[in-house]
Amino acid sequence: MKRAIVIGATSGIGKEVALLLAKQGWIVGAAGRRENKLLELQQEIPSVHIKSLDVTSADAPFKINELISEMGGMDLFFLSSGIGKQNAALDETIELQTLETNGVGFTRVITAAYRYFRKQGNGHIAAISSIAGTKGIGTAPSYSATKKFQNTYLQALAQLAYLEKIPIQITDIRPGFVDTALLDEGHYYPMKMKPQKVACSIVKAVNHRRRIKIIDHRYALLVFFWRLFPRCVWEKPRYFLRKLFGF
Repeated sequence: MKRAIVIGATSGIGKEVALLLAKQGWIVGAAGRRENKLLELQQEIPSVHIKSLDVTSADAPFKINELISEMGGMDLFFLSSGIGKQNAALDETIELQTLETNGVGFTRVITAAYRYFRKQGNGHIAAISSIAGTKGIGTAPSYSATKKFQNTYLQALAQLAYLEKIPIQITDIRPGFVDTALLDEGHYYPMKMKPQKVACSIVKAVNHRRRIKIIDHRYALLVFFWRLFPRCVWEKPRYFLRKLFGF
């Protein structure tokens, strides 16, 4: 049987992915910061293995290895942990917490998974980044910067696996706005998607061993046009809107 560890399985997308994988017959290990939420998940999936951990803590790799041992191995490592807030005020605490979780924490657990799969000789790493990594977003500087970092880091690991001739599949999941607690801060977000629908797309992408998956088609179209914008237009959108349309 295939074995998957889901980091960030206490709520939102991570929880929905864990539920779907279990329904498909995977042995699932669920990890996250909130032990009470993990226990609730275990009531829904009695067979699930759980482990409380924080990706920003130095002992996270050790706890992941403990969970792997309890499960008898790992074939898929799925990372759903992350934070992000609009922070036009540039509150230093928010910016640094985002870097700590999405940068340092991400690197800590992703490299732990890669090292395990390197030793095993194969495996699959999938992680949620974001379409926000495509361009720098002025109201969320550290969030968009860390998502770009994640995109590049996963690309580097894909190349490393090729150079080392190890069949480690890398899947970069790039959703748009998802209706989870991450966005519950009183701001308006267009085209929000339900986590259940996003989880279905993620599991499908994992099963098909996709390298990059943008969710959904609306955001794929949006990213296509984003990439066409020259830097001067992206950084001064109102100026060019006034020039072109008189806004």
